Amino acid sequence: MLQIHCPHCGVRDEAEFSYRGDATVKRPSGEDPEAFVDYVYNRVNARGWHIEWWQHSTGCRQWLRVTRHTVTHEINAVELPE
Repeated sequence: MLQIHCPHCGVRDEAEFSYRGDATVKRPSGEDPEAFVDYVYNRVNARGWHIEWWQHSTGCRQWLRVTRHTVTHEINAVELPE
């Protein structure tokens, strides 16, 4: 089980958090339907470090940017959104 360090609540189990997706993907404008389809359905499943959105859903309910390794699940950084 992952241990995520919430800046407000301290170290907590992964069960208290909800994964909310890739934090590196930028939403396209609504002018290009094909770009929006790619945004919704197509993802690169790369190995290595990845920035993700997590919400501390059973704690302080804050959104967090978590840098996690997709193979080892090691967490390198946890930040509040900008």
